[in-house]
Amino acid sequence: MKNTTYNVRVFAIEERRNKAGAVTSYRVAWRTDAEVWKRSFKRSAQADAFRSSLVTAARQGEAFSLSTGEPVSWGRAAKEDVSWYAFACEYVDMKWKTAAGKYRQDIARALTAATPAMVPDGRGKPDDKEIRVSTYRWGFNTKNRETAPDDAARVLRWLNENTTPVSALTDATVARALLIAGTSRLDGKRAAATTARRHRMLLANAMDFAVEKGYLPHNPIRDLKWIAAPDTNEVDRRSVVNHAQARALLDAVKKQEPSGPRLVAFFALIYYAALRPEEALNLRKADIALPALGADETGEESESADAWGEIVLHKARPYVGAAWTDDGDPYEERALKHRADGQSRTVPCAPALTRILRWHLAEFGDGPDGRLFYGVRGGELPAITYRRAWRKARTDALTEAEAASPLARRPYDLRHACVSTWLNAGVQAPQVAEWAGHSVEVLLRVYAKCIVGQDEAAKRRITDALGDD
Repeated sequence: MKNTTYNVRVFAIEERRNKAGAVTSYRVAWRTDAEVWKRSFKRSAQADAFRSSLVTAARQGEAFSLSTGEPVSWGRAAKEDVSWYAFACEYVDMKWKTAAGKYRQDIARALTAATPAMVPDGRGKPDDKEIRVSTYRWGFNTKNRETAPDDAARVLRWLNENTTPVSALTDATVARALLIAGTSRLDGKRAAATTARRHRMLLANAMDFAVEKGYLPHNPIRDLKWIAAPDTNEVDRRSVVNHAQARALLDAVKKQEPSGPRLVAFFALIYYAALRPEEALNLRKADIALPALGADETGEESESADAWGEIVLHKARPYVGAAWTDDGDPYEERALKHRADGQSRTVPCAPALTRILRWHLAEFGDGPDGRLFYGVRGGELPAITYRRAWRKARTDALTEAEAASPLARRPYDLRHACVSTWLNAGVQAPQVAEWAGHSVEVLLRVYAKCIVGQDEAAKRRITDALGDD
């Protein structure tokens, strides 16, 4: 089948206007055989330069590609046969060495979600589930690709030979389909706002790489108009526990054997000090400065009611899965969120948390590597262990209606409760932001609906300022 033509006609530049009559873009259109191609530009000079290049190529008798609509001499003819799957693997391999495990996983998820848009029907097409599993677990994982089991390897070979060429993304319709697939769930509905934004960003980055490699003349994802779903990231007030509920949940955790007692301090750090779970997992005894014990009237050592300690966080240890780390450890130690490598964060340790930590250290000590939290048998504390304990604590400590609600649905919601408590206690936002590891802008946006009572105080101040008028 021929893939080039000399039958080319370039049309005049078309001004695109909005309802108010203002020019919004300049569109160049041209035809190769029966196919009409269009490209829009923000500035007239850009459109004129592109149109002039097309006209020059046509007048010089150059062949135009029927796949891209552009002159073969523009340097992509030799790369037009690069399949989407082959390109995606090339992009993954390029990013793998320097990317954190979580970022590697995010890239694989975005590419896996987008791939169906580039898979043609027929020709022995594998089952959709087979494609998803094979690409996510093996194809888009540099470390594991060569060890894919036979069934997955068969699917990946088919994708390499049959997925649509990357050059097809010069067609806005194909690019739009890729973006829609990449930002959608399996049922076709749009993914959660945060996920959709992240996947769109990752696909745009992949297309930048395609331009760099010469597979595409421009980035088709960035050219598309795309309106992100509104997402303020505000904390749902319904998820925030009060102090009585938090204490009941900690008590319910403690009653669970055998892991419950050693998890009380883990959840308490999230509730009283706003630690992220991955920060609590990496906490070491040396990171905690507890106040000295005083003496009661009998001379026995006792904890002061107002004894505050201090916690210094250095690194986090999030769970990413063994498949995504270089050494096969399911956890990956990395810098604190929103901080450069080597930067620390200091958090106050409230008297209630001080007592819990002192009890934990006396009861369990610290692990072989100095971390406070480890499994019953001395190894890594599995994420499934504390998640399972939290689910049971909610069932035991909350009413049926509360357990069915968003109230403390995740351990992370304890952090939201802590930050909300600090804000509602009147601690200044910059101080809370420093303790929580946020910027002030993000803090106030995320926790806007959790600050209660401030409106009435503001009204009283306005009334006082206005006097009797």
